[in-house]
Amino acid sequence: MKRRLIQILLITFIGFIGSTCKKSADEIPPSLTVNPSLKEVDAKQGSFTINVLSTTSWTASSPDNWITLSSSTSAGNGTIKVNFLANAMLSDRTGTIIAKGNGVADKIITVKQKGIADSLAIVLDTSFVKGADISWLPQMEATGYKFFNSQGQEQDCFQILKDHGINAIRLRTWVNPSNNAIDGHCSKDETVAMAIRVKKWGMRVMIDFHYSDSWADPSKQVKPAVWKDHNFPQLLNDVYNYTFDVMTALKNAGVTPTWVQIGNEISPGMLLPDGSTSNNWGQLAQLVNKGYDAVKAVSPYSNVVLHLDQGNSNSRFRWWFDNATSNNMKYDVIGLSYYPYWIDGHPDYSLSINDLGNNLLDLAQRYGKEVMVVEVGGEDIQAQNTYDMLVAVQHKIKAVPNHKGLGVMYWEPEGAKSWSGYPLSAWGSDGKPTMALDAFLLK
Repeated sequence: MKRRLIQILLITFIGFIGSTCKKSADEIPPSLTVNPSLKEVDAKQGSFTINVLSTTSWTASSPDNWITLSSSTSAGNGTIKVNFLANAMLSDRTGTIIAKGNGVADKIITVKQKGIADSLAIVLDTSFVKGADISWLPQMEATGYKFFNSQGQEQDCFQILKDHGINAIRLRTWVNPSNNAIDGHCSKDETVAMAIRVKKWGMRVMIDFHYSDSWADPSKQVKPAVWKDHNFPQLLNDVYNYTFDVMTALKNAGVTPTWVQIGNEISPGMLLPDGSTSNNWGQLAQLVNKGYDAVKAVSPYSNVVLHLDQGNSNSRFRWWFDNATSNNMKYDVIGLSYYPYWIDGHPDYSLSINDLGNNLLDLAQRYGKEVMVVEVGGEDIQAQNTYDMLVAVQHKIKAVPNHKGLGVMYWEPEGAKSWSGYPLSAWGSDGKPTMALDAFLLK
């Protein structure tokens, strides 16, 4: 008999009650970590474990009590055993596990079990993020670029990345892009098509909304042409409707992004001048919150990321996120770019890596959020140095307490300079990955 699988997807997020910038020592939020040694259980019913820290209580809620809990301790630190029953229904069902900690925050794990089948596969993907933004890939393929693995054999780029430890993919999306191979494409339909490929390769998805027709970054946050004459109330509707539309298209294609960025490197704001940080923090917050609401309306367990450049600058991030907090901006994760190459004078990463590490620690503690380096890169012709930098970045992220350092994503590692002109890929002129990519193989 052909075997079918039921998947249980565990999606975690932290929701903080209130908006304080600094938390005292007795306000440590709870932490839930799925047993890291468990990747899959194949059975109609069974159990898995979760390690808990700083909890005062935990509960399970599920229809017909198909999830139950047992634990080795009544509170504080210990292990929860999660028991699940087989699903005899045709429809999907969902349960939740909630841990409370000193009234500061709840940590929630959502367990989704699909309909009746012969066996049950529990997929517990809470692994450290080793990701890549590969939005250029479809155009590289369309123009005939060939990818080769380290042994010189032609291979699908996804396979090469996966063999180097990549487990998540970031995809930028633009409103009405041109057909330019470098500065265009990444439309809604193209983004959905790529997201389907990512899912088929068993990787997690991050969607990066630029809210522009091409690049949005600190030097430019240009409105899409079709929005340029809209007043502010219309812009709010534009952001919500466009975000909702793309997220719905992804949902209809069977893709649930783990993370969604509202804007790209938005230190100056977005959709300028209306959402400028120079004089319109209140309006910027409204625009961000419209994007946040649209994401959650379609995909409530996707984590919303706000992303700034210069991840080694703590003063920049404190200035921005203090203002975000005072203006009630909604988000789940703080995203950082870290490019030592773009710092004035191109200094070696060793001169700024501790600044990045200290910033990560401060952001997680000051704002109570998870943090992720969502863009990183180093010179392709300095592969050993880039390798060393990537190892150091991963160590700094893993040093963030309570598992709040989620991981790192390399920006366009496959985007070889011979094709793109970009000097910070991790691909050589021979069509093979450089040794820099080996950094993601480290445990």
